[in-house]
Amino acid sequence: MKRIIETLRENEEKILKIVLSDTKSEVKKILVRPIKMKNAIKWQIERTIGAQVFHENVDFDEVLNLNCNDYKQILVVLTNEEITFSKTKNSYHMKRKETQVKEKTVEHNKAKNYFINEGDDCPALVDLGVFTKDNKIVKSMYDKFKQINKFIEIIDDAFKETKEKEFTILDFGCGKSYLTFLVYYYFVEIKKLKANIIGYDIKKDVVENCNKIAEKYKYENLKFYLKDVKKDELFKGKIDMVISLHACDTATDFALDFAIKNDVKNIFSVPCCQHEINLSIKKGGDYDLLMKDGLIKERFSALLTDAIRVEVLRARGYSVDVIEFVDFAHSPKNLMIRAKRNSKHAPIKNLLELKEKYKFNQTLLDLQSK
Repeated sequence: MKRIIETLRENEEKILKIVLSDTKSEVKKILVRPIKMKNAIKWQIERTIGAQVFHENVDFDEVLNLNCNDYKQILVVLTNEEITFSKTKNSYHMKRKETQVKEKTVEHNKAKNYFINEGDDCPALVDLGVFTKDNKIVKSMYDKFKQINKFIEIIDDAFKETKEKEFTILDFGCGKSYLTFLVYYYFVEIKKLKANIIGYDIKKDVVENCNKIAEKYKYENLKFYLKDVKKDELFKGKIDMVISLHACDTATDFALDFAIKNDVKNIFSVPCCQHEINLSIKKGGDYDLLMKDGLIKERFSALLTDAIRVEVLRARGYSVDVIEFVDFAHSPKNLMIRAKRNSKHAPIKNLLELKEKYKFNQTLLDLQSK
């Protein structure tokens, strides 16, 4: 053990990776490698237990404290050689092999290759419960953390070539506003642009809390209001983006209708709880076989709801694509409708005929047919 530790300490600057294997331990394999986190170098310890892999980022001293005795094979890969320690009885035999000199690159691991990473100084995420006070990801919030970064990635793809310097963004059904705060952070802190963001929600305590966080961190152009998209008067003026993430059932339709009627250029919507068609649709044609069983009918109705929303947007002059927001394993509400205005309105006669045939209600279709 002493010889292994001395070798690691002497070659710290050259280490590309360390692999511990061949063991009867529960941890079947340990992989250690340097990664860059912000401006500091950390060492990622990857432990394989059964079919699961666990990660921990530590200082180098903790790497030296790893219990190597349980492993018969220890490989240390350096920039210019490979050192193998093979255990026989109670001692290790060391073998060195020269390799072609490599340039050492220290990169963040792929799972952390985000716009916002663990360790970044993003105080709003602490108050929102995604980060701990020392900017570590709260384990129970890791899926939410992935959703946040996935959404910022999608936003960046839409705006990375923009020449605009100021944006007005409305967020319908903003809830606790994980994404609203991060959209603000993206435009203002990362892109160094001016963003005026308004979040709407129908829960008073949620709105009050979000405004407190925005005020605390001096996010002057981030405001939250107690408003119901279905009936209240909303922002008037040029709007660059409408966000509607998990706005329940027909609230999504009202948000999309608002965006269309206000000529909003960019729309990002993740629908939720599509009950309306399921509760109203009647048999009337080729789709009848999809209405015989309750679960199939429910899923068909949800897909039909979003297909109609997409076709209404296309008819109203938007180019639309439907993408997977996050992996289904992380959230079943993973369908995102992404739309960008590019042309004039067109008729929706075919959709109205479908509605008449199956006698269902669909709010966006009704709002756009008036």
